[in-house]
Amino acid sequence: MGISRRLGIIWSVGIFFIMGWCNAQTPDVFRLEYMLMPRNDAGAKLSRIKLVANMPIKVRDSNNIIIGGEYNRLAYDLQRDDIVVGAEGLNFFHLIDLNLAYVMKYNQDWRFVGVLTPRLASTLTNPLENGDFSINATIGAFRDRQKIAKPDRLVLGIVYNSTVALRIPLPVVYYEKRFHPNWTYVVGVPKTGMKFHFKERNIIQTEFILDGYFVNLQNSTVLPDAGFASSISSSAALVTLGYSYNLNKAMSLYMFAGHTLFQSGVLRDSDRNDIFTLNDKASFYFRTGFRIGL
Repeated sequence: MGISRRLGIIWSVGIFFIMGWCNAQTPDVFRLEYMLMPRNDAGAKLSRIKLVANMPIKVRDSNNIIIGGEYNRLAYDLQRDDIVVGAEGLNFFHLIDLNLAYVMKYNQDWRFVGVLTPRLASTLTNPLENGDFSINATIGAFRDRQKIAKPDRLVLGIVYNSTVALRIPLPVVYYEKRFHPNWTYVVGVPKTGMKFHFKERNIIQTEFILDGYFVNLQNSTVLPDAGFASSISSSAALVTLGYSYNLNKAMSLYMFAGHTLFQSGVLRDSDRNDIFTLNDKASFYFRTGFRIGL
């Protein structure tokens, strides 16, 4: 399993939660999002519906406990002659996260964050089994300085994901700076990009994103000359251009379009070895949604 594929899956959990808090002082209170990757040269089409809800609870003056969850439903449509997809439960994947986080204020600029994320990732074609469950954890700190001439945000963290082959904590660094009244740059993983702020409620931005998922296959898929597949994983690097409109300080609408720089969807055996490549071709990418902060 290549390092880029590992990174795409590992950083998809935990660090987005910290960045969500950092970007708006709270995570998403509510988010509804639709993503589409149209059919590509590998015959693969992928769509995703995301629903996020979080409830911050204030404790000890400036500290917060956050209880929430995230649901992703992925629809995978693959048209290939060398494998029959659908009958064995390869069409729909479900990822359900429970977010348990504690945010502690250290001083005026710095806050510490701990996130524990139990996850269910499964085809849900049968009753639940051990392979459907995993645990992810993130420990980090962020500095948020908005009342200076050139506001900036810095995130430092360590992410552990129990579903990947490389089961060691990995460091994360994310830095955002508004170096001009109309311009902000972002450097980090899983997202790097630029933002152009025009008028009061409008933002145009570019992004380079690493993304991925891992799902347990409850019904092992029999592959020609490759044995049995017990899980599926996917990772991608994307370049996007998007527009965000702030309805008010809490609510916004957004839409992005782009293309993958690389994409890899593979079936894996019980030892998590790659045994069959489902999709390794580039694809267009579209994402739109509605968000409520606090």
